[in-house]
Amino acid sequence: MTQDAKPILYVKSGCPWCTEAISYFNNQGVELEIRNVTKTHEYMNAMVAVSGQTKAPTFEYGEFVVADFSVDEFLAELNAFPEVRQKLGLNDDEN
Repeated sequence: MTQDAKPILYVKSGCPWCTEAISYFNNQGVELEIRNVTKTHEYMNAMVAVSGQTKAPTFEYGEFVVADFSVDEFLAELNAFPEVRQKLGLNDDEN
């Protein structure tokens, strides 16, 4: 996967953290490929392959993967990767 590809957000139906994550990324103008692992077995297999676990939401962008997160946890992880933050178009002061 190249860094120019769309970030992937793996979600589950009825997951409040997934809904929160989708809302956050939409509000920030981040274009995502949303993959519902509840509906597609291949998506679940892909999520497990990149994250090593079965919990959602899981965010994948190149080598940057954050599994089983709240938006606050995602932002905390993103702080360690300023180049990813920049490529996603997320400013430091946006929450």
